[in-house]
Amino acid sequence: MGSGFGSFLKVVLKNFDVLAGPVISLVYPLYASIRAIETKSPIDDQQWLTYWVLYSLITLFELTFNKLLEWIPVWPYARLLLMCWLVIPYFSGAAYVYEHFVRPVLVNPQTINIWYVPRKKDLFNEPDDILTAAEKYINEHGTEQFENLIHRAHKSGTSTLFDGDYHY
Repeated sequence: MGSGFGSFLKVVLKNFDVLAGPVISLVYPLYASIRAIETKSPIDDQQWLTYWVLYSLITLFELTFNKLLEWIPVWPYARLLLMCWLVIPYFSGAAYVYEHFVRPVLVNPQTINIWYVPRKKDLFNEPDDILTAAEKYINEHGTEQFENLIHRAHKSGTSTLFDGDYHY
């Protein structure tokens, strides 16, 4: 009997990551997420939503680099430790990783720009847009002249107005 239990214990310890991984990364977070939904506190909701975002990113990483990760013998144990750090609320690992790494990249993507791609200028953000030009024309010539300009454009049936240096 002693050798049977020893063999069982040896198999359990050798495959600890396979047995504990789903419990730590899925079962407990599912339970805690359900409890968080039932409470009125937004803090635990944020903790578990953050965890699930990170869990999905880790899963996508593993699916993408599966062949490479198979060659790293400590990856399952490192993943188990990472999941423990993310799951246990005492460490607030999920909040830390999200605030320092995920949020700056996903929420504000301009902070990390490895390729320079010049942006097209937005015509409405330029100071000489149609409203600014109209205000400038009214300030210089008055509202009556502006109304006359609009009536002339309306009579001619064109949508573009040309009056001196002003192009509308």
